[in-house]
Formats: sequence, structure tokens, C-alpha cells
Amino acid sequence: MVLESFSETYKIDTEGSDEIAIIPVGPLGIIAMDNCSELGGRINEYLVGWRKQDRENNGGHHLDFPGHVRDTFLISAGCPRFGNGEGKGIINETIRGHDLFIISDIGNYSRKYKVFDQETCMTPDDHYQDIKRIISAVGGKARRVTVIMPMLYEARQHRRIARESLDCAMALQELQQLGVDNILTFDAHDPKVQNAVPLIGFENVYPTYQVIKAMVRAEPDIEIHKDKMMLISPDEGGMNRSLYYANVLGLNIGMFYKRRDLTKLVNGRNPIVAHEYLGDKVEGKTVLITDDLIASGESVLDVARELKKYKAKKILVAVTFGLFTEGIEKFNKAHEDGIIDKIFSTNLTYRRPELKEVPWYVEVDMAKYIAYLIEALNHDVSLSPLIDPAKKIGTFIEKHKSGE
Repeated sequence: MVLESFSETYKIDTEGSDEIAIIPVGPLGIIAMDNCSELGGRINEYLVGWRKQDRENNGGHHLDFPGHVRDTFLISAGCPRFGNGEGKGIINETIRGHDLFIISDIGNYSRKYKVFDQETCMTPDDHYQDIKRIISAVGGKARRVTVIMPMLYEARQHRRIARESLDCAMALQELQQLGVDNILTFDAHDPKVQNAVPLIGFENVYPTYQVIKAMVRAEPDIEIHKDKMMLISPDEGGMNRSLYYANVLGLNIGMFYKRRDLTKLVNGRNPIVAHEYLGDKVEGKTVLITDDLIASGESVLDVARELKKYKAKKILVAVTFGLFTEGIEKFNKAHEDGIIDKIFSTNLTYRRPELKEVPWYVEVDMAKYIAYLIEALNHDVSLSPLIDPAKKIGTFIEKHKSGE
């Protein structure tokens, strides 16, 4: 693992801005919930390595006060269960005065607990309840509390259309009332949901730079030029995401819109009748479909099949969360049939173990990026260069085109 100095890297990224703050907000503490212990461990490795290297380099960007450089920033904590399914949050070491970061993957259905001796998969509701238990255990002793939920809890239930609940907004307000100072999430289904908590920090971050790097490394011969490649949004709701990709890559964009049967309701939604395409010709081009997540996968596969009918040369898919709620067999079949070439998805949520074995799946590691965000927040410096890496993407693409 390459562990360049965070201070030096951050100064380069900000190009001439003030040096990193001398004193952090407080001693850094990270509680990685049991549902994301692997990701939390990797984040911790970066932070430990950066701070030790800063001390060795004697760069003078921070005071080496007690607790700034440690062997681990992970705080021992847990949420054990009673036999009837009730639970509690426990923190096993001091967090007094800490700048505390609680990381939780609310989509990790592989975690289980017993209720009356019957094993039960944990749902997003269970994981969210555990976050609240840990915040309650903190008891106001931390100097600041930041909750990192890579997949925002109930983000798909973000607005009211009929007589229905507003789960995401209620959850955010509840975290605010519990004393949370900042919420950090990735690719929220609708970023406007942050309007529910206007008095606390809310950062909605996109993995664009990391996805592009993974794509270029997996497809070294890819030609990123508007005559050779196109961006496709699978629906109108994802246009902003696709427009950003298209702008930083210098590509044209197309869009599908979903024709729905408004007379029927299946699983709470109107079923899709057809996907209609709007945009330039895709014939002979590499196509990149971008979306926030893959759930069952029916929508993205329908879009891919339509693009193949229009004679697209190669189809790549980039999503932040690869859930694959109905398994991966249909994707194996689509790959064998030449419908989909590669799917890029992050490690921000639980991935099925079999995904690592298939040739069409490429994992995008986000641990280093989250470590940058935590270190920047802990030193109270601007997140702008990290949240909007347009310049870094441009430099990376130019290097790729020049063969570097």
C-alpha cells in the first residue's frame, strides 16, 4: 500500500491554498460498525500510515501532540443482542473529547443475529437502529460526531408522492436531534433530501474519479473521445450524474426514459413498459451507462439490450452500489451473450462473494478516498478539492491519452 503524506498530497490538490490546519478538531476516533469492519480497517491503515509518515518527514503541518499519531484510530465498540432480539450499544474505551467518526454499511444483509434461537438477517432498519445505539452510548462525551453512511438510509424513500412516509427525511432529523454534527454519504438517490437538516453538515460525495481510474486500468485501450465513446443515463433522474461524467470526459450524452403503466402498482411502483432512447447514434461506440445503484438489474439490462440493438460496440456500466438483489446469474448470461462487457461498482456496501469470481465485475476501492475525507474533516479544511475532482480527472485523462 502506497502511503504518501496526506499533508503533501492535500497541498498539491488545493494548489496554493493555506497549509493544513495545525491542530485538529480533536483526537481522531473511528467506530467502524460490524457491518463494515473490512472497509473501516483499510481506512484506518491509510490514516495511521499518513500520520506516522508525516511525523518521520517532520513537515511541520501539525503539532505532534499526544494521540495524534497512534497505532490505530479504531475505537472498540459493539451492539450485542439479547435472546429476544433486543440490543444495546457499548463503547469499550474512552471517546471523551474525540472527533468521532461512526461508519456503517446499512445495506449489509450478511450480518445476522438470533431471535429466540432463530438466525435473522439484519435489515437496513436494524443497522440504522445500531447507529443510534452507539450515538446514545457516546452520551455527548465526544467533541464532534460525524456519521458516515456510504449508502444513505432509506434514500430511495426520499419524497412523498401519495399518502406515504418520508423515511429518509425523518431519519436525518432524528440523527440531528441525537447530536450528530455531520453526515457524509455517497451518491444519494436525491441530494435534495439534505434540506431536511439545514443546520448540520451534510456532504453527498460521488466516486467519479475512482470509477474513471478503475475503468481506464481495466480497459487500457479505451478511447475516451466523443467520436468513440458516449455517456448514457438510464433514466431522467440520473441525468445530473451522467452530465458530470460527460463534462469531465468531454463526451456526448444520451438518455433513456421509462414508459410506465400508471394503471398498475407492483411492489409500490408503476411497472416499466418500455425504455425509449433519446440521443445521438451509438453505433460502433463504447457506451458507459452510469447510475447510483443496481438492484435487481432489470432496468440496466433492458437499457443495454436496447443499446446493442442500436449496434453499440461495447457496453460498460458504472454504479456506486452493486446490490444485485436477485443474484448475478442474469448478468453472467448477459456477459456471455455480449450484452454487457464490464460493471464497475464500489466497495461502499456489501458485495456477494461470488462477484469477485466473475470476469465482468470490477471493484472500485473507496477506502483511500474516505480516509482523505476523514483527515480533511478532522483538520477542519475545505472538502471542495476532494468532492469536486474535475481538475484531477482532466489531468488523469490527458495522461491516459498521451500513453503515460
